[in-house]
Amino acid sequence: MTQHVTPPLVLIPESAPFNPDQRAWLSGYFAALLGPAIEGATALGAAEVPSGPALADNGDAPWHDPSLPLDERMGMAKDRPAPQKLMAAMAQQDCGQCGYNCADYANAIFLKKEERLNLCQPGGKDTLRMLKKLEAELGAAPPAGAAATAAEEAPRAEVPLGPYGLCRENPAEAVFLSRRRLNAPGGEKETWHIEIDLQGTGIDYVVGDSLGLFPANAPALVDTVIAELGARPERVIATKFGEKTLREHLLTTYALGAAPDSLFQLLSLLTSGAQRRKAQSLAAGEDPDGDLAHLDVLAALHKFPGARPDAEVFLEALDELQPRLYSISSSPKADPGRVSLTVDAVRYSHRSRLRLGVASTHLGERLAETATVRVYLQKAHGFGLPASPETPIIMCGPGTGIAPFRAFLRERAATRAPGRNWLFFGHQRQASDFFYREELNALKDQGVLTRLSLAWSRDGAEKTYVQDRMRENGRELWRWLEEGAHFYVCGDAKRMAKDVERALIDIAAKEGGRSPEDAVAYLAALKKAGRYQADVY
Repeated sequence: MTQHVTPPLVLIPESAPFNPDQRAWLSGYFAALLGPAIEGATALGAAEVPSGPALADNGDAPWHDPSLPLDERMGMAKDRPAPQKLMAAMAQQDCGQCGYNCADYANAIFLKKEERLNLCQPGGKDTLRMLKKLEAELGAAPPAGAAATAAEEAPRAEVPLGPYGLCRENPAEAVFLSRRRLNAPGGEKETWHIEIDLQGTGIDYVVGDSLGLFPANAPALVDTVIAELGARPERVIATKFGEKTLREHLLTTYALGAAPDSLFQLLSLLTSGAQRRKAQSLAAGEDPDGDLAHLDVLAALHKFPGARPDAEVFLEALDELQPRLYSISSSPKADPGRVSLTVDAVRYSHRSRLRLGVASTHLGERLAETATVRVYLQKAHGFGLPASPETPIIMCGPGTGIAPFRAFLRERAATRAPGRNWLFFGHQRQASDFFYREELNALKDQGVLTRLSLAWSRDGAEKTYVQDRMRENGRELWRWLEEGAHFYVCGDAKRMAKDVERALIDIAAKEGGRSPEDAVAYLAALKKAGRYQADVY
C-alpha cells in the first residue's frame, strides 16, 4: 500500500471571521466531532487544538501500548484531561473493530457523538466498565471549556452511513466461496484459508487493509440457551434491532460470549440470599468463585439455575453481536474480485463443555459455499507497503500473523517490485503447521522472497520463536535496516510483538554498537519514520 501523509483537514475557511488560532481550534473540534464520517478526520490530532480540554491524540499518549495492563494505563493518564483518560481505557490496538482508532473513539464518546461504550472488542468488559465509570464522572462534573460547551449544544443526530461496504454501519453482502485447511494431519491447530467473492460489494482494498465480518452464533448453542430459558424459539420479539423470532435474534443479533454485567444484574433480581449477593458481585466485576473468565451467557444461566428471565427481558440484558476483523491475506492485483483470510478456528473445552469461537467456526465450518456473509472494509492505520517498490521489507508473522505478509508478497510479485523481501515465520511444528509452504517456496524460486527464516516451537528440545531467529540473523538484519528496510510485525500484541521489539533493540545494541538507551531510541525513530509498522491483536 502506498503510504502518504494526509494534509490537515480544513473545515473553517480563511474567510471566516476568526483569527488563525480560533480557526485551528474549530477545525480540530469539528474533525473530532465528525470522526470517521468525513475523509481525513483522523489525520488531525488533538495537538492542533490550542484551547479547551485536550482531545486524545496518539502523539501524546504514553499509555498507547497494548502490552500495558489497564490499571497501569489509567495510572499514567490519571492527571490528564477526560478525553485522554477515555483513550487510556481502550485496548490500545488501533484495530478499527469499533469503527475508529483508540483516540478517535475516546474523542467521539467525550464529544457525545458516540453513545455505545461496548465497541472495544479487545478490551472486553474491563474497558466497558472503565468507560462507564469515566462517563459517570463526566456526567457528574462536565469538563470545562469550549469543547464541552460545544459538545453539549451539538445536535445528537445520527452520523450518516458511509458508503456501502466501507464501514461497519453499512456492510455489504458478499458470497462465501471456499475454505481450505492449512494444517497437515497431526497438527494441534485448525487453521483455514478462506475465500470470499467481492464482486458487487463496492469494496476496493489495498494490501494491509482488514476485512470486517459479521458472524452468526452456533445454532446448537442458541438452541441450548433457549431450552435453558424454557422459552419458545419461534416467539416474535421486537427490539431496537427490529422484530424477529427469539431464535433469529440469538443467531445473528446478540452476543452469547462473555456474560455482560447487565445479565448478572438481571439474574440478581431473580434470586435471593447468597445467590443474589454472588450475582451482584459478578455484576460489579468481582470474581467470588474464581470462574468469571469462563462465564459465557449459557454458563451464567447454569450458575443461577433458579433465575429464568422472560425472553424479552433476557435479550435486553445481552450485548450486541459485534463484527470481527481479519487481516487480508490476498492482493487485489494478484486476486482481483476476491479476498482471502487466514483464520484459526477457536475450540476448547471447559468443564466438559465445548466452547467455540464465534466468527472463526462460522467461517471454518458453518458457512456453506455460495452463502452470503455481511462484510465491510477496514482501512489500515499506517500499515502497508512502502511507497517505493525498491524499498526492502522485513516481515515477522508467526501463525496467522502471516496473513498480511502473504498479501505483501503476492502484491510485490504481481507488480514485479524489485525490493528485497525477508519473511520470519514460525509455528508449532514444521510438518503440520507450515502455512502456504508450496507458495512460499515458489516465491523463493522466483526470487520474490529473498530470505525465509523459520522457527518451530515444538520440533526440538528447546522452543524456538521468530525473535530467536531474528537474533541469530542479527548482523544481516541490521544491515538491511541500515540500508533503509521497513520492518513489519503481525500477531499477538501482548507477548509476541513485545518480544520482537525487544529483539530489535538488542540487535541495535549489539550490531549497531549502541547504548541501551540509544537502542530504544533507534526503535522509536523507526516507528516515527513509519519504518516499523505493527498489525497486532
